[in-house]
Amino acid sequence: MKYSTVIFDLDGTLLDTLDDLTDSVNEIMKRYDYPVYEKEQIRLFVGNGIRVLMQRALPKELCPETFEECFLAFREYYTNHCMEKTRPYLGIVPLLTELNEQKIKMAIVSNKNDEAVKELADYYFQNLIATAIGNKQGVCPKPAPDTVFEAMKLLSSKKEETLYVGDSQVDMQTAVNAGIECVLVDWGFRDRDELEKLGALAVIHTPEELINILKSE
Repeated sequence: MKYSTVIFDLDGTLLDTLDDLTDSVNEIMKRYDYPVYEKEQIRLFVGNGIRVLMQRALPKELCPETFEECFLAFREYYTNHCMEKTRPYLGIVPLLTELNEQKIKMAIVSNKNDEAVKELADYYFQNLIATAIGNKQGVCPKPAPDTVFEAMKLLSSKKEETLYVGDSQVDMQTAVNAGIECVLVDWGFRDRDELEKLGALAVIHTPEELINILKSE
């Protein structure tokens, strides 16, 4: 394999989390008597972590105290309901199984809160991906490269042998900031036309295509 290590984004790349995210946002909106959202609207809000998601969803005129109350309520609710409708995208589990058999080192790096990331990774990808890192206090979220560097350190991987796989401009910028190659997937939260303008190594349509990229010289 050309690459010994693959670092995956989570939402929109490995897992279709949009239904649970939409339901969780709307639960908080209903609690506080704010307008609810359609799934396609939430799709455009995700990618920069759950704090930014709620900044985009909640009324702009909220005072900081009310926003923080709503955000904490969302984080608690989503952490407790993050696996109700969430599923791996078609072909993801076979892909990870093959990469594991090929001794490819793998990690998940996400802007979702760290507790939820670890819970989702353990539930859906147990024995396939051992390292999962989410957003936590004191660590800069993506597109800062901090969590990618943490994953590479845990995997004892070098930049030149590491590939980042994501589904958004945030993921592309994360890879650029980390100094590693990036592949983007078009089955996630952004349209292919948007992704093709970002300068990734490739934009893929199926998980199987990643195998060929990993093998290419």
